[in-house]
Amino acid sequence: MKLFGTAGIRMKYPEQLDPILAYKIGLASSSLKLARESYIVYDSRITNHLFTYSFVSGLLAGGVDSYIIGLAPTPIAAFSAKKYSGLGVSITASHNPPEYNGFKLYDPEGYEFTRDLERVIEERVEEGSKPVHWSSVGRVYFRDDIVEEYISELIDVLGDFNRRWEPFIVVDLANGAAGNVTPEIIRVLGGKPLTINANPDGFFPVRTPEPRKDALEKYLELYKSVNPAMILAHDGDADRLAVLDPVKGFIRQDRIIAYYAYLLLRDRRGRVVVSIDTGKVVDEVVERMGGSIERYLLGKTHERVKELGINNIVMAAEPWKLIDPRWGPWVDGIWQAALLTREVLSSGKPLIKILDELGIPDYPWDRRSYLIEPVELRDKIFFDMSEELKSLLGEPIEILDIDGYRYEYDDKSWILIRKSGTEPKIRVYMEAQRSGRLKSMIEAFENKLLEIIKKHGGRIVEKTIG
Repeated sequence: MKLFGTAGIRMKYPEQLDPILAYKIGLASSSLKLARESYIVYDSRITNHLFTYSFVSGLLAGGVDSYIIGLAPTPIAAFSAKKYSGLGVSITASHNPPEYNGFKLYDPEGYEFTRDLERVIEERVEEGSKPVHWSSVGRVYFRDDIVEEYISELIDVLGDFNRRWEPFIVVDLANGAAGNVTPEIIRVLGGKPLTINANPDGFFPVRTPEPRKDALEKYLELYKSVNPAMILAHDGDADRLAVLDPVKGFIRQDRIIAYYAYLLLRDRRGRVVVSIDTGKVVDEVVERMGGSIERYLLGKTHERVKELGINNIVMAAEPWKLIDPRWGPWVDGIWQAALLTREVLSSGKPLIKILDELGIPDYPWDRRSYLIEPVELRDKIFFDMSEELKSLLGEPIEILDIDGYRYEYDDKSWILIRKSGTEPKIRVYMEAQRSGRLKSMIEAFENKLLEIIKKHGGRIVEKTIG
């Protein structure tokens, strides 16, 4: 039974995921015998209590005590797992639409589960796991105080710095789980947080929980009156962070990743692990700072960190996501917000000015997702399009096939096509050094994609950009 996707389990309720399956996944997780305790957070989705208690019932049946933290960001599940040597569980579907829910699981070191552990859980759900004897079942406790522990320890690890100004910083919480966490950290650090979409609401009434360019730039006029130093935007469970400038708009994730590399490589040389969909600016900054770069599967950079050892990398990153070994081996959007806030406050400059002065370029780029019906055609269309890309945009000088297909060209442009691991979509990412080249790439790709879809008798029912 296939349950896990790119990052955790995310499925539609009730067609794919119901409380009975959640119980089975919880029981299978307990059967791994990784820990005697578990720490549970959930996001704001309407089905959060339903799946919290059904999953916890499985853990209890397997003899694992459950400490329910409550409504809290996913990174707090990972933090708790590491601090208390337990299992970490986040009841969330991250940035998926509101009808989805699911689970992200962390081992007692704070690492998100590897594919090996995921396969074991899938096998045991399929085969069935046995509950423990009645005298050994787990108990439920409540630990909402862990949220304040997380905030306090994060600020301690971030360290002291000299604040040069006290600007407004807008924080868009996506009606998710971080409304009482990220703004408090910004306030303690010395910024003035202005929050929007801070009330938890599992219908996500204002914007999609995915912090995309197209979803966020609609509200730029709302922010301009306060002239914020930057605009930060989470997804529903706050493991992701997007960043905008009030004038220039969405700051591409690759520029932010490159900036993290600059910050972390200042003090230590070493390896930077990034996902397959990152752009050339990251390579350039890592090389400039004397580091080395390695690309890995999207959603699985934590596995590479575990393989190499947390002390043997400088950082790992994917668009919207960062693993900073100084803080922990988990992806943490709140740590990102704190790190950027510290740099903005200590420099006395808006974030966009910092990036420009450091010479971190913003190359033309494009990111698109296609939902094609009937969905059964996705694999055929993906295969045909991947074959066409071997020559469609020129002769590739390199092809990476670790997660979809990434075609690199001698003018430093590239395109990546991959199947989404969380929704039945095809995703494509492109970058070029010149806007004219990017425009021609987009046109050639879309024309060929439409031709292939028509050949197979399908149609695009949803397209998102950004």
